[in-house]
Amino acid sequence: MTKYNKSRFEFVFTNLVRQSPRLFTTVQAVYRAYDTSRLFRDLKLRGAIIKDKALILLPNEQLYNKVPGVWNLSSDQGNLGTFFITNVRLVWHANLAENFNVSIPYLQMKTVKVRDSKFGQALVVETSQRCGGYILGFRVDPADQLQKVFQEVQSLHRIFAATPVFGIDFSNEEKAAPIEQLTVTRAQDDVEIVDTDELAHDASAAYYADGAKRDDREVVLSPELGLAIERLPEGYTAKTLWSVL
Repeated sequence: MTKYNKSRFEFVFTNLVRQSPRLFTTVQAVYRAYDTSRLFRDLKLRGAIIKDKALILLPNEQLYNKVPGVWNLSSDQGNLGTFFITNVRLVWHANLAENFNVSIPYLQMKTVKVRDSKFGQALVVETSQRCGGYILGFRVDPADQLQKVFQEVQSLHRIFAATPVFGIDFSNEEKAAPIEQLTVTRAQDDVEIVDTDELAHDASAAYYADGAKRDDREVVLSPELGLAIERLPEGYTAKTLWSVL
């Protein structure tokens, strides 16, 4: 079962290989891995991400900073809460209600800026259209703390863009050898090239010219072959004739 915009679809697949019943279990395992890593990719509002005023960390997630005194400017009066800055996302939650929170992965951050608002200087995070195109504003107290938070979030956002973390662990079964070990120095072959075209041509020409002979030549012993053969034309040996073949 799938859903795209306002349309729903159902796809049915039949596995015709009876000896391989792993189709369902494989797809189910891959989907489960994808589904459990959504917080690495998707913006989350009012999620179960805070417990006892502490952030529930994801696998391979590292908490870099916890900043109290952060106002969410989504309403007219603002809500006081706390920032959690990690290597994967920026999280805010209200101090009076842990379930009033937002998790913003760096993957979905379009821009991070400091702007003026009716509450004074504020940290403004604009998200991509894929996750709704939200513009979220936060005021940090005291005011001098705002620049530190802005620089830290901007730096971690830049680092994530270069080396993203998607919540997927993998290992290579065989480690590729360094390129230095795969490079072989080419050695010059100690070979002497002998041009045998002329010799082969002469030997062939001699036999073509002698093709209309009427009498057999004298039979002699060939020490090279150990056989009795017709005497070869003058200037030729069994070795040169063998090279022609």
